[in-house]
Amino acid sequence: MAQLTEKQHKIRRVILIVTGLLTILPLAPVINRYLPPVLLGSWNFDLIISLLLAGLLTWIVLRVFRFLLIPAIIFLGIVLFYNQLTNGYGFKSMLNDYRSMVENNWGNNDKKEKNLVVTASFFDGPLTKTVKSLQSKVDYRDSVVRNFAVKHSLDYFDEFHMKYGSMVRLLSLFKYINSTFKYVSDSERDEYFATPRETILNGLGGDCDDHTLLMVSCLKAIGGHLRMVLTEGHLYPEMLCGDKKSFERMQQAIVYLFGNEAIDNMYYHEQNGQYWINLDYSAKYPGGPYVSEIAYAIIEL
Repeated sequence: MAQLTEKQHKIRRVILIVTGLLTILPLAPVINRYLPPVLLGSWNFDLIISLLLAGLLTWIVLRVFRFLLIPAIIFLGIVLFYNQLTNGYGFKSMLNDYRSMVENNWGNNDKKEKNLVVTASFFDGPLTKTVKSLQSKVDYRDSVVRNFAVKHSLDYFDEFHMKYGSMVRLLSLFKYINSTFKYVSDSERDEYFATPRETILNGLGGDCDDHTLLMVSCLKAIGGHLRMVLTEGHLYPEMLCGDKKSFERMQQAIVYLFGNEAIDNMYYHEQNGQYWINLDYSAKYPGGPYVSEIAYAIIEL
């Protein structure tokens, strides 16, 4: 009888340990959403801290409220299942959170591009006129542009605002524009630069310069710092992340929030200690691959 009792204790202990682990796994990503990014060098530790906190909470329950553990894991499972059916935070989101942790620490590499080589003169000729014309079309004070920017800055990632702050608004707006914008060519004879208001009112259609003018105007309307890069036959926007530490925080947010995309590298330019990432319409995520490295002009705003 004593041996049977000892065996029962062992079985009970194993069940509690397994149940505790099953509690930690879904609990850690939820805790992580309320922790600020914790970066030590190039390593992201906030999800690891979340795992430790989830483990601590589970241990406390095991020690003090052991009878609550199994109901807790059942409740978490029901919540995750319900959210999975209603497009909330479900099992898929939990797996994406863990995948983001791995990609943040081991699977993602920086891809510093060569310094932009400006090949043409700024003084006279068609290039100067093109640059001035593009600058004149940037309009982030227009009420239509501002209202559009504010509205769509709230479409995605709102639940991560406590974690990443205002950068989630910029990333939400990027995602909306790049997932909605449709490419429409200009006529073969004329190059037309649409104002951001025009692009919004026509349903977000246009070519690369229309996309760039829309992107820089909208992001500037909600506090972003942008510039335009003019290459041969192409124009694309870049967003300033700031210094290396700010860039690493932005990089972590992008990998975490755009986890559904295959993010192998983060492409950027670094000039005088300031980091700029690509926001081209061809990029599926901020910091996607560049189309061209030869620049005719870097257009500051």
